[in-house]
Amino acid sequence: MKLISGLVPWERTLPHFPVYPVLDGDITCDCLIVGGGMGGAMASYRLSSSGANTVLIDKHAVGKGSTSANTGLLQVANDKSLTSCMNTFGADNGLLFYKLCRKAIGDILKLPGTLDIDPHIIPRSSLLYASFPEDVAALKLEHDHLAAHGFDTEFWEEDKIRAHYSFAKPAAIYSRGDAETNPFRMLHSLIHKACASGVRVYEHTKASHFEFGPQGVTCYTETGRIFANQVIFAMGYETQEMKKDRGAELIHTYAIMTQPLKNLPHWHEQSLIWETARPYLYFRTTNDGRIIAGGKDEQLTDPGQREARVRSQSQRLLEELEALFPGIKGLSAEFAWGGVFGFSHDGLPFIGPHPDYPHCYFIEGYGGNGTVYSMIAAELLADTLAGISRPELELFSLTRTSRPSPSSPAVRT
Repeated sequence: MKLISGLVPWERTLPHFPVYPVLDGDITCDCLIVGGGMGGAMASYRLSSSGANTVLIDKHAVGKGSTSANTGLLQVANDKSLTSCMNTFGADNGLLFYKLCRKAIGDILKLPGTLDIDPHIIPRSSLLYASFPEDVAALKLEHDHLAAHGFDTEFWEEDKIRAHYSFAKPAAIYSRGDAETNPFRMLHSLIHKACASGVRVYEHTKASHFEFGPQGVTCYTETGRIFANQVIFAMGYETQEMKKDRGAELIHTYAIMTQPLKNLPHWHEQSLIWETARPYLYFRTTNDGRIIAGGKDEQLTDPGQREARVRSQSQRLLEELEALFPGIKGLSAEFAWGGVFGFSHDGLPFIGPHPDYPHCYFIEGYGGNGTVYSMIAAELLADTLAGISRPELELFSLTRTSRPSPSSPAVRT
């Protein structure tokens, strides 16, 4: 599957990233992680502290998949609002999802002090603005629900937005407690630390097939076999090539990163910015004074047409950026790229076991908050493998109904 088109920016920020050997021979382990993206990185890091004998493999070099197209926004809020989650899954389960995201952000913000490679994780506030006047009522209701349950938010009206930014919008939710990261550095910092703590990492090691036995799983590669008691599949959107998730859909999304600016426009706290429209636009800054803009989602196009689509959509993103911040007119995009992006129909990721794959678990971070979901998955699965019950997995079940009911029983934690 061709995941990325165009020119991505992150690898230049870590020119001497770690490399790992190819598997040569047969090995055994407690847990095999298949996939060296963000899901695999989070899982390997978390398992390295649990004492589990862990192996991670990737068919390419680690970090060369969807993570290299990640734009690094880390937020408590999701593509599906808390209000919508409560209406869809019931008040308790909708709130549980948002609380798990808040805890995951807190755990991510603790990472820099534990890692040897700086992941460029920076605390940020967020601004979610109403794209249209008719969105204001729903935005106000969302703020009321967030505030009632202890989330650190404020409801801003047009005058306050204008005082803090170069633009005015009908209303917005201003939130504290989010973050941004350099996803390439973050992934490598996690895997590097996991490897230093005993996780065996093998690049350019493709799993050709698996045998599922009564006691575990045998993974066959071109250069050896891996005998594992448990397997975590963290293959990102390529999981769809292994099994089809009826509740998920793949599309194409786009992003740009500008050249460095001498002075950023009027932009309160360099907050993360996004909007209520769907599909939405989003914006962030970087630690070297650039701006990232993303969005313009569309149905998957033919791989042969994607480079041309990157060029045209990147121009549209520049126009959107200039409309929001008129003072930067004439700025160019130094990097422009497109990537395959997945979302689930009910707004939740898929995390946990599947009845067709014994001794196996999946991390499928569908949605715009995939890095946060990876942190949630790493904690839930590490505990599960250690024999600790995590009923929260019911919320993310791979076999959950495609028509959830708000009257369904709450997940008890």
